[in-house]
Amino acid sequence: MSSYNSFETAKQQVIEAAKIIRLDNATLNLLLKPQREFAFTMPVRMDNGSVEIMEGYRIQYNTARGPAKGGIRFHPDETVDVIRALACWMTWKTAVVDLPLGGGKGGVICNPKVLSERELENISRAYIRAAADFIGTEKDIPAPDVYTNPQIMAWMMDEYETIVRKHSSGILTDKPLQIGGSEGRRDATSRGGVYSVLEACKYYNIPPKRFIVQGFGNAGQRVALLHSEILSEGKLVAVSDSSSALYNPNGMNVHELVRHKLQTGKIKGFKGAEEIDRDSALEIEADILYPSALENAINEFNAEKINSKIICELANGPTTPEADIILHQRGIKVLPDILASAGGVIVSYFEMVQDSSSFFWEEAGVNKALEIKIKKAFRSVINAQESNNVHPRLAAMIVGVARVAEACKIRGWV
Repeated sequence: MSSYNSFETAKQQVIEAAKIIRLDNATLNLLLKPQREFAFTMPVRMDNGSVEIMEGYRIQYNTARGPAKGGIRFHPDETVDVIRALACWMTWKTAVVDLPLGGGKGGVICNPKVLSERELENISRAYIRAAADFIGTEKDIPAPDVYTNPQIMAWMMDEYETIVRKHSSGILTDKPLQIGGSEGRRDATSRGGVYSVLEACKYYNIPPKRFIVQGFGNAGQRVALLHSEILSEGKLVAVSDSSSALYNPNGMNVHELVRHKLQTGKIKGFKGAEEIDRDSALEIEADILYPSALENAINEFNAEKINSKIICELANGPTTPEADIILHQRGIKVLPDILASAGGVIVSYFEMVQDSSSFFWEEAGVNKALEIKIKKAFRSVINAQESNNVHPRLAAMIVGVARVAEACKIRGWV
């Protein structure tokens, strides 16, 4: 992972927002620290019969507005500070889109790319055995994140139900439809991003004709398809993943590119574009840039080279504070992750509501409710931006931090 400390970045963003809203020191100090952290070792049986001891984490950053909500990631370079940062950002994300939830995150240090399906299942079940006492529909509701998916959520839910000896489908979200998942969840993060772009393009009067996707995993693939579908004039002119980057000034056939990625595991070798240097993909001239990979992709070393008019952050924490200032000075509009990538947690919340009532919605209804939530949140952020004359990320942080701080004060915590 990057040498940047993501949690220090996250805390600095809180401090900047606190200054604008004149937050008292006690409340600020409360919001700069996770409420609860759990670290555990997990013995996992491997296919060769050996037992590997793995490290896992679950962090509940703040629950003033409701139970913690956030993903579980499997990654070989995972660190507790990254998980702290992600739990912190989830706290503001749920507040910005006005959900009755707090922020949490979890992870296991492992490399899913070298593990068998059985080994992944063993890790998933081991994680839930370690975490079962401090998760639950009224405590903390996990979801997938990097290198986890609905099948892993299904194993985790099954393990949890085995422990508590009752059905509890709402314990995790983004499950397969057959066991309590929601229509529209697989597209939700990317769809929310495209809805954010729609609102931003109207507000800033920027036509979303040429777009770039940095990172071509689930979110990147889906945003490429949805941008092309919802904004029909949009052309994907550049794309990158961990293997390479591609460029075609006339636009790529997104369906064929996704098919190639699914078949080969990488975009390298796709015939509909020329291969370019991975870093230079961010520098192509475009209307919209979707950073959809890991943290700190846009930093002070490349922010001057960005040539997109709007950056829609589908990844968590893809832009450093130094880059934010540079982009703002250059007039580049940033749709921050705590707004732009909130579609996933919004529809996860809808899934929780459906599970609790055992009444499931049609996909069109899910998508419409998501669009309404994103539009309302976008307007809240724009109002904060105009009122305080700040860049969009700071405006979003002002909205999120103010709402969480208010909940803390109403409860009498500070």
